[in-house]
Order: sequence, then structure tokens, then C-alpha cells
Amino acid sequence: MTRVSFYTLGCKLNYAETQSIQQDFERRDFEVVPFGAPADISVINTCTVTRTAEAKARKMIRRAVHDRPDTFVIVTGCYAQLRPEELAAIDGVDVVLGAQEKFRLFAFIDSFAKPEQTQVHVSCIDDADTFGPAASNGERTRAFLKVQDGCDYSCSFCTIPKARGPSRSQSIEATVAQARKLVAAGYTEIVLTGINIGLFGQDHDTPASFFELIQALDGVDRLERARISSIEPNLLTDEIIAFVAESDTFQPHFHIPLQSGDNDVLGAMRRRYQRDVYADRVATIREHMPDAGIGCDVIAGFPAEDEARFENSYRFINNLPVTYLHVFTYSERPGTAAVDQPERTGGSRVPQSERSRRNKMLRTLSKKKEHAFAQSQADRARPVLWEAMQENGFMYGYTDNYIRVRRGADPQREGMIEDVRLGALNDDGTVQADDAAFIPLH
Repeated sequence: MTRVSFYTLGCKLNYAETQSIQQDFERRDFEVVPFGAPADISVINTCTVTRTAEAKARKMIRRAVHDRPDTFVIVTGCYAQLRPEELAAIDGVDVVLGAQEKFRLFAFIDSFAKPEQTQVHVSCIDDADTFGPAASNGERTRAFLKVQDGCDYSCSFCTIPKARGPSRSQSIEATVAQARKLVAAGYTEIVLTGINIGLFGQDHDTPASFFELIQALDGVDRLERARISSIEPNLLTDEIIAFVAESDTFQPHFHIPLQSGDNDVLGAMRRRYQRDVYADRVATIREHMPDAGIGCDVIAGFPAEDEARFENSYRFINNLPVTYLHVFTYSERPGTAAVDQPERTGGSRVPQSERSRRNKMLRTLSKKKEHAFAQSQADRARPVLWEAMQENGFMYGYTDNYIRVRRGADPQREGMIEDVRLGALNDDGTVQADDAAFIPLH
């Protein structure tokens, strides 16, 4: 059998799409092997959110070529869509596929014999109209289900609309059918993912809403858990929050991008809300679900963020009752307004050392919030879904409100949801399960 390996960088949506590409190979009787093992074909799905992500993509391409010079190297993903010529210039790359082409890989590749010249198949992203259903199910207990792709927003720091195209989604019926297949395959939890999932359905001739989607998914038989991966604050409505609060399926956990807690910076970023809207969304969640997990994304060192604005943002985030942060250091992305029209960002370039300092401060704040939230749940019983991953004699799982829990490894508990009394914090940031308090739920 011809062997193929895969490597994915970036978001959960990328992982879901890699899984879809992998299934295309499996249906044609290719043997899937781990990346780094001897392979006849290597597929690398790239990310372009930061310079670091791009550098890692180039590193993994060179590693694939170094490990086996005759391997047929296919590069796709957001980096491939935006700057295919950079990737095509790397020695050993055989094919570069754009955002639409990756779902029709076999239509562009007649054979996997190395060509004399790199083939580039990248169409204009403005013409993107295919959805490309996908789901990532590598964890055996949790699957990431793609419900939406692309973005109609124009944030001044972001290249994703140019890499992914306009917002588009499949029908509610098709999404529910995928969810049923995942449940039938044994998955206990489904995480809804996309680029801007709150825009779900707005591209259809008969528009649907994200709220209608989660209502439909709530009725999927035997689906134990569902989560919303990330949703913009201006698209997180009162009815969505109230519905999640009453649902037995959707978990009390929200991830809401913030990016900055300063209104001037938010304006320069071209975000579609100001901080009072964000604070209101968090307060509404807390009103309905006092113990909900709430995460947010924050960018450190955006050009408009002078010291005073950073301090203003830091104070705002410090006072927010969120439970963790995902912190990103601002990275100049060619083709964005922040780079091409710097006068419109309202500020000058923040030195890299200062960006790193702010990033460290925000990451420290995140740890404090994570610990405070875990301590607030100590001695309480919360349902935990145990994962397949075992390491150093331990197994891990997440509570309904997204606290990472650790216990002694027990393969029989894999995929099981148990009511677990939460104990002390461990050195690795997890919470220790009280072994004397396991009450099987399913």
C-alpha cells in the first residue's frame, strides 16, 4: 500500500479539514502513517495567523523532505492560499493547493510521481463558494465538527478572510446528519467549530441562524455533550445564552474573542463591538450560569496599544469574571490594514520586547484566573468526560465547565462521563480528582 502522512498547524478547523482529506486517501486504500514515519506522500496543512506559524510550516516541509527526499510533498491551508509562491520555492515541494482545491485534491493530481516543476493550484479566494464538510475525531471521545467557514469581517490585523474567503456554511440538516454519524461512531462530545460560527446560515437563500442550528443539534439522539468553540461577542445573543443554560447537551462553557479591553484599540482593530458589549455578554452568562467556564482571546502589542491603553486593557480583563485567556503576540501580516495602512491604526509599532513583556503579563493573569476558578469549584462534584490520552500513569478529562481534571489511569473509564468531586490543583495546572468520589453517570 502507498503510505501517506499528515501534519496540521493552526486552528481546530484545520484539524477537521485534514481529517476530511485523510478520509479521501483512506477511501482509495492508502495507508496512513504518523508524520515522520517513512511515507510516500506527505500532506502539510498550514496556518498563516502569525509569522511563527508560517516559520513552523516551512520547517515541517523541510523536515518531510529531509527525512525522505523522494516523498511527494503536498502543501495546502491558509499559508498556501495567501502566498503559494513562497511555498512552491521550497526545494522538495511538489504541489501547492489553495482553499478550494484542497477538498478536490485527487482532481488536481494525476499521479504521485515527483514532477519536474512544482504544481500550483490556487484559485481566487473571492470566488470561494464550496463548504467542504469536515470533522476531526482523533481523540476518540471528542470530535470537532465544522459548521461554518470563511469570514465577512475585516479586522485590521487578520488575513483569514483573504485566506478563507466569504462566510459560508452547509444546511442545518446536513450538519445534524454529520453529528448523528459521529454519535453512531461512538463520540461522546461534539465541539462546533468554524472561522466565525455566529454567521452560520446567513449565506443561504433561506437564511438560518446559529441559534436554530444549536436547537436542532440539541435534539440529536444519544449526543451526550456539545460545545460552542468560539463565538464573537456581538453575535452571542441572549437567546443563545439562555438556551445553553437550559440545555442538557450544550455545556456551560463559552469562548468569546476579546482581543483588547481598550475601546480605542478595538476601534483601530475594526472590531464590531466595544468593551461594554463584551462585559455585558459575560455578565449575562454569569447571571444564567454562575459556574460557567468563559475564555477569551487577547492580542498583545497591537500598534495602537500604547502603554496607557495596554494598562487600560489589562485592568478591564483583570476585573472580568472570565476563567482563562488565550494570549497572542501581535504579528504583522502582509495584506492587512494594520500593515498596509498604518496611519489608520492610530499608533506606532510596539517593539518586540515590549510585546513579549505584555504577553507574559497576560499569560500570568490567565494562570491566576484559571487557578481562582478551579479553587472556586473545589470540593464540588462536576461531570467529567475521560479521554483516551494517558500519560505517566494518569488520564485526563474536562468538566462540563471546562476544568482540566487528572486521575490515575484506568482504560475502562475511557469515554465515560462521571460525576467527580474536584480536589487540589496539581503542578501541571490540572485539578486532581477525588478517587473516593466517582459516581458513574453513563
